[in-house]
Amino acid sequence: MDKKIENYLFLSWATALIATLGSLYFSEIKLYEPCVLCWYQRILMYPMAILLGVAAARKDANIAIYSLILSGIGGLISIYHYSIQKVSLFADQAPACGRVPCTGEYINWMGFVTIPFLALLAFMIIFITSFIILKTSKEDKS
Repeated sequence: MDKKIENYLFLSWATALIATLGSLYFSEIKLYEPCVLCWYQRILMYPMAILLGVAAARKDANIAIYSLILSGIGGLISIYHYSIQKVSLFADQAPACGRVPCTGEYINWMGFVTIPFLALLAFMIIFITSFIILKTSKEDKS
């Protein structure tokens, strides 16, 4: 396996692990209760931390198609979640979201960095690295 693919697998795994640990920090240490959309993002991120870790250890680039799909869906949810937090048009139309409103912002660093924004960054990194892994693997087979 190409060393470049190994590095991208490791980067994907590290990103998923940091995102997982970060979300656990916010909910278990800071005691921020996740909203429904946060739970959906977690449902997509947590398995990737395990699957990408195993794939990185086994040097198995075949995981990239799965991580590409999961991170793509997670990224779309994050974009929607961030939009209802920051864009008044979306916030006004946001459905009720359970005990904790999805429009709430536990953090707002520098006026734009919220928890869904951090999740979006993680999903984007995983999506891009997964795409590169797939492309590089395909070129190596040719």
